[in-house]
Amino acid sequence: MTEGKKMDEPGKFRQILVALIANMSTLSFGTMISWPSSMIPQLQSETPPVGNEPMTDEAASWLTGIMCLVSAVVSLAVGGVANRFGCKVTGYLMGVPLCACWLFTIFATEQAHLFVARFFAGMSGGMALFLVPVYVSEIASDGIRGMLGSLLIFLLNGGILLGYVLGALLSYRVYSIVALLFSVLYLALFVFLPESPVYLTRRNRLNEAARSISWLRGDDKPTVEQEWLRLQAEVRKQNIPERTVKLSDLFRDRATIKGSFITLGLFAGQQLAGISVVLSYTGTIFKMSGSSLSPDSSAIIIGLIQVFGSCLSTMFMERAGRRPLLLISSSVMAICHCVLGIFCYLQTFRYDVSRFGSISIVALSVYMIAYGLGLGPGPYIICSEILKRDVTNLLTTIAMCFAWCTAFVTVKLFPSIIALLGMHGSFFLLGTFCTTTFVFVFTFVPETKNLPRQVIIDRLNGLR
Repeated sequence: MTEGKKMDEPGKFRQILVALIANMSTLSFGTMISWPSSMIPQLQSETPPVGNEPMTDEAASWLTGIMCLVSAVVSLAVGGVANRFGCKVTGYLMGVPLCACWLFTIFATEQAHLFVARFFAGMSGGMALFLVPVYVSEIASDGIRGMLGSLLIFLLNGGILLGYVLGALLSYRVYSIVALLFSVLYLALFVFLPESPVYLTRRNRLNEAARSISWLRGDDKPTVEQEWLRLQAEVRKQNIPERTVKLSDLFRDRATIKGSFITLGLFAGQQLAGISVVLSYTGTIFKMSGSSLSPDSSAIIIGLIQVFGSCLSTMFMERAGRRPLLLISSSVMAICHCVLGIFCYLQTFRYDVSRFGSISIVALSVYMIAYGLGLGPGPYIICSEILKRDVTNLLTTIAMCFAWCTAFVTVKLFPSIIALLGMHGSFFLLGTFCTTTFVFVFTFVPETKNLPRQVIIDRLNGLR
């Protein structure tokens, strides 16, 4: 497909609008991710805004730990809900924990209330990071599917940045009130979005499915007819309405086995690249460099860099393709980890590195750009493209649970790894993981840019 044709994609701006509204949930979840970074110092002060005593380090670590664990559990259930009731109903249900998290935070009087709030944050993350990529992939045209899929990480990082800014400017409760408004706005706008035509076709609600496709494709009759016939053919071929998908279906043919392996490998690489760890140790890295910036200022700078990387991904995902961006991302991240490892190694052995302090900040900044460019959005996009529609929800459920569990283990074990290997050894280990991901992508991950789903599946089956 040429660049000119992509610009004339029927219904392009309607699809972009739908994707942006759906991703408001990920923006809201982003503010939940960055909330501990801004609020833990206040909660550990002598006069905390919640409770009568400063929060301990162990309790503070569970503000993130609870969110990861709950997200892992919820991601196991949300696929079944979406399969049975559709993306619209599931999207409405997602609004409940999105709002409940901030309501509990606003009215909290004891630290236990904050753990309940983080429970709802975990529910929000488990639902949003499963539902949004599936929904967007099912409403998107082939020519802009990658670009729309990359909005997930772009708006997630936008929410993280927004949280850093709110934390620097606003008090504890005003921050939570402003964040609640974004969750309410998501609910108010989501009402107007169409149901996924894939779900409607599965449920044999063919008239509604035809109307949904027609609206999403800008009422362009030739495009609507082509999409409608292709979707019906896919559903008939896979016999989706009559089948209950089982774990054994993930091993039924070569394409599904390879798709499952690629999906789980990419999500493992995403988490083992150390994004959660690097975010947790941003302040430490800035201190190593000799920077005089405050923790809030450091966080905002990193948030801006993340958004910039995600913006690059949105711009280049359809131009450069998925595979090149993943290869560039993993290789650059490996180099950045090695640079940070060398810097920490020299500091450990008392070398004077004060003249080169800015190198650590440059390495951290480039790392964040590289993550947002490829490994951040890439696994979600690839996962939504290389799987047959009848197993997409099941495998996405497994992949998201796996990713959240890996994130939890990484964050909780990293202090022990530092004690064992030192800070420098820990960065070298993360660099090794990124190098392994590069090899994995180079060896196994196919290019999917602008290709219909059936063509991708046929290639995985060795038919084309």
